[in-house]
Amino acid sequence: MDTIASLFSFITTPVSWVIVQFHSVYGKIFGPDTGWAWGLSIVSLVILIRICLIPLFVKQIKATRAMQTLQPEMKKIQERYKNDKQRQSEEMMKLYKESGTNPLSSCLPILAQSPFFFALYHVLNGIATGSTIGVINESLLASARKAHIFGAPLAAKFTDGQAKVEALGASLTDVRVVTAIMIVMMSASQFYTQRQLMTKNVDTTVKTPFMQQQKMLMYVFPVMFAVFGINFPVGVLVYWLTTNVWTMGQQMYVIRNNPTPGSKAQAAYLERLQKHVTHHEKTRSRGEKAIVKAIVAKGRDRNEFERKFINSLTKVGLVAQADGNVVKGQAEATVEAEDGTTTTTGGAPKRQQPKRQSKSQRQSGTAAGGAKAAGEPEPKTSLTKSDDPQDAKPAGGANKPGTGTRSKAQSGQRKGPQRPKSPSKK
Repeated sequence: MDTIASLFSFITTPVSWVIVQFHSVYGKIFGPDTGWAWGLSIVSLVILIRICLIPLFVKQIKATRAMQTLQPEMKKIQERYKNDKQRQSEEMMKLYKESGTNPLSSCLPILAQSPFFFALYHVLNGIATGSTIGVINESLLASARKAHIFGAPLAAKFTDGQAKVEALGASLTDVRVVTAIMIVMMSASQFYTQRQLMTKNVDTTVKTPFMQQQKMLMYVFPVMFAVFGINFPVGVLVYWLTTNVWTMGQQMYVIRNNPTPGSKAQAAYLERLQKHVTHHEKTRSRGEKAIVKAIVAKGRDRNEFERKFINSLTKVGLVAQADGNVVKGQAEATVEAEDGTTTTTGGAPKRQQPKRQSKSQRQSGTAAGGAKAAGEPEPKTSLTKSDDPQDAKPAGGANKPGTGTRSKAQSGQRKGPQRPKSPSKK
């Protein structure tokens, strides 16, 4: 670790200078040799670094959104080359290159903090060994060696022996208890930050390598912090715990106010936005207008939560406009169902289509219309008994072959040979 820290010695002097400046301020309040003065100096260093990294964090969010938009294409590639993992990886890399995205963009803030982290480690290691470093002179070195955070010296480690801890004016039990608690808190905060990203702010409808990467990091980073944390000085643990808490709060803010489309966080956000817009009957902030504008621009490509949001506004008489505003009182509005079909509500009632008639009804209607036009009585339907004999022969006087028996049966005569008439009746 000393070799790695020495590689970042070029930034050791700026880091030590910042710590000294904050220490001069807090030393006047809490005392120059107290753990509060030195501990708060490290916390302030973290806050300053994270404020400077906000543009990089915004870039990370945009890259993450770009990865989300590529998920449908990733799914197609996975289905097309599901039996060829090598070709699947090649097509994924090609897609990343064409779209200008990077699957490792989520690691950018950690990579950017690495020089400051190792520089701070180098400074605290110098305090532990009693050597001046950067702008920390002999007097500041003696003051830092006297500083204790909850009984643990600023430069003590979990792995330090009894003699080294006693040389710093502390007990081994205090050092190990404090460092163990800080390591657990550091790992837990890292795990919670990654977990809320996976469970709330990821579109779970599509499985991609990006999601698998995030899931892996959710378990890998806490284990790494727990393993390497026993070799970190207390001051470094203060630094890393503070940056984890900052990241967790920053992530919670982003998830609440700028969620990923299709995620559970977006469903909760649109529900809150719908209640707010319904209450005020308009979008009030620039952020709300931007969200509504993006949803309207998607059209039929809206996801389930976005369609529900638009339909909820329609039910209360509000309509989202293309510029992000919400207006009231339009005559007609389009309601989009989950399956993509649209229906129209409001305005004048629709003209109902006539009921479809059967063939016999259409023929009866045509005959009736012709009879009425000629002034003749209406023809009788099939339900009216006919006055004509059913066995009437067709014109020409001859029955068609095979129809004589049927005609006799229909006229009431019995089938088969007939009995001879009685002679008495002649």
